[in-house]
Amino acid sequence: MKWLLVALMVGATTAGEVLQAAGMRRHGEISDFRPGAIGRALALMARNRFVIGSGVAMAISFFAFMKLLSVTELSFAVPVSAVSYVMETVLAKYVLKEQVSPRRWAGALLVVGGVLLISS
Repeated sequence: MKWLLVALMVGATTAGEVLQAAGMRRHGEISDFRPGAIGRALALMARNRFVIGSGVAMAISFFAFMKLLSVTELSFAVPVSAVSYVMETVLAKYVLKEQVSPRRWAGALLVVGGVLLISS
């Protein structure tokens, strides 16, 4: 059960973060912080399907994490959730077409090593 919750949480977190990045790229940079401009930006984002999908995915992740905490220790749940960083790096490279430096790949591999240490 706990590994199913981990998979759900990590998958939903990863999907949420990638959708959020895609949505904000489509929206563009927010540079005007006057109240009216912020309201218009929020209204545009509220209609952005990627941002909406991100919110749904992050809600799923949150509730999966809450359930995970009810069946395992915090010292397991938080470190193992770091697998989402690795998945996000892979999706950033291949879905969002970002340049990922060797240093970032090394960091992702270190995260994998840490998760393996925690999960055994």
